[in-house]
Amino acid sequence: MTDQAEKNKPIAVLMGGLSAEREISLKTGKAVLEALKRRGYPAFGIDVGRDLAARLTWQGAKVAFIALHGRYGEDGKVQGLLEMMNIPYTGSGVLASSMAMDKVVTKKLLIYHGLSTPAFIEVRRTEADGLSLWACPPFPVVVKPAREGSTIGISRADNETGLRQGLTAAFEHDDVALVEEFIVGREVTVGVLDDLALPIIEVVPEGGFYDYAAKYTAGRTQYLLPAPLPEPLTSRIQQAAVDVFRVLGCAGAARIDFMVRGEEFFCLEANTIPGMTETSLLPKAAGAAGLSFDDLVERILAGAGLNK
Repeated sequence: MTDQAEKNKPIAVLMGGLSAEREISLKTGKAVLEALKRRGYPAFGIDVGRDLAARLTWQGAKVAFIALHGRYGEDGKVQGLLEMMNIPYTGSGVLASSMAMDKVVTKKLLIYHGLSTPAFIEVRRTEADGLSLWACPPFPVVVKPAREGSTIGISRADNETGLRQGLTAAFEHDDVALVEEFIVGREVTVGVLDDLALPIIEVVPEGGFYDYAAKYTAGRTQYLLPAPLPEPLTSRIQQAAVDVFRVLGCAGAARIDFMVRGEEFFCLEANTIPGMTETSLLPKAAGAAGLSFDDLVERILAGAGLNK
């Protein structure tokens, strides 16, 4: 979307949606919409509901900028609808979005390709009552829904009681839960933009566990940019982030999360539609690489339709 003809196409910024991350998505969408308008694009917002196809047709959208987080937006469903309507869209395609949204599928792919990830087991709701502790990684463990984002439904368990409580919480959001080794170390995140790794950010939550409250309560988490890591380790983690991006088939922008223990690092997950407010982590990393927020939005837009 670089020449004037392309710049005149109406752009629908898809935000809000039906997931548990609706409020966060509205903030992302508003920031993206304002950036596009500043750059002179004929952009408009759509608060996504089940009438999305009719809204896109009625409002004459020719391109979609997806600012949805979580289910029905980050998981390939909206991407599939847009492909059926022949509307180019930003970010990863149907398959990559679906795989990255499912933490179990992501981890299985990483293991297949020789990329390090914490030990884990998959627990289905129907199997939970008969779960043997021998099958689980040693305590402490992290319990999370397999297909949720934004640390929703995540908990740390230090014993069997905590594990059962964590599974109950996870099953409020999904029929499949992930029980994962708790890595004692440093949490970092790497933005990847068009196959290039951005500067690493270290996430330092108060209390040592990055749950929903730590993520969204002001002052509960520090963000160190660039992450104070030795240069050789920094380069290895950035390359691993690009490798994960490629293994999943991502496009546009994504954020890859890792735990670092000494010289080892372990991929936790990939986020194919990271937060895009001006204080979100991907824009912070892009800013450290010399890209303003508006530059980043325009760069992501330029990739619309290149994700098939």
